[in-house]
Amino acid sequence: MAAKKAVLQLGIPEEKIRMKVFVTVAGFTGVTSITIDDKTGKLTVVGDIDVPIIVMKLRKLCKTEIISVDAVKPPEKKPEPEKPAPPKPSEKIASPVPMNLAERVQSCLCLFF
Repeated sequence: MAAKKAVLQLGIPEEKIRMKVFVTVAGFTGVTSITIDDKTGKLTVVGDIDVPIIVMKLRKLCKTEIISVDAVKPPEKKPEPEKPAPPKPSEKIASPVPMNLAERVQSCLCLFF
């Protein structure tokens, strides 16, 4: 199923029923978000949901009507700006240092003693 956003009109006379509505809707699998507007009595449920089944359960608690059901589009990803490539380290080639014969003999003798 695709993610849906369902807006339901509820007749909630008491705080106790409001809590039961929250618990009932939260018990369904696939629900990602639940909001209730206390002033207007609107319940918004977002997720991979089956709206008619939710409405059937809620009608046992209070008066419930479906206002709208829309498909939720995933948020568009903004393309990230390309980062400039780090500068390549310049390759330095060490030039061989010429050794005279005395330095060679001395370095070889150090290894033996």
